Amino acid sequence: MSKKDKKEIVQMILNQKLEKQDKEDIIDMLANNPITVDVDKEEAKRLTIGEKLADKLSEIAGSWGFIIIFSLFLITWIFINGFLLKTKQLDPYPFILLNLILSCISAIQAPIIMMSQNRSAKKDSIRNQNDYKIDLKSELILEDLHNKIELLIKNQLKIINIIENTIEKDSK
Repeated sequence: MSKKDKKEIVQMILNQKLEKQDKEDIIDMLANNPITVDVDKEEAKRLTIGEKLADKLSEIAGSWGFIIIFSLFLITWIFINGFLLKTKQLDPYPFILLNLILSCISAIQAPIIMMSQNRSAKKDSIRNQNDYKIDLKSELILEDLHNKIELLIKNQLKIINIIENTIEKDSK
């Protein structure tokens, strides 16, 4: 590889200002070195306990099971406090204690879900960068293959011309 550092190479790729030798060096570098990254595995290695907990909570809170169970809890709360405990209600209508509990759950749950979503967005960004590298590698390799095929076709045409000239000379 030539003495250019990675930053200059990336700049040349982005600006399409590549010399023939630079293109070949980059193609060789990309073709011989894996550039893909398993984002999920890399992310799983770096997760903290809090991030794992946030992901698990987001997974549970965003499920139909949670919605059904929580709806049953609300209906049960209202039924018990509204109808069964008419004389000694723990939380009489308009269910202020229930509203307080729901507000506290929301106040805690929302930032935790946002943490998980932010981490997911970062992972998507890394995945997109990885896809760009793969696309770039594929494009450069295809361009190299295209150039090699063009060279093969030119050489075949030269060989055909030589053979035709030889046949014409032999027939005379």
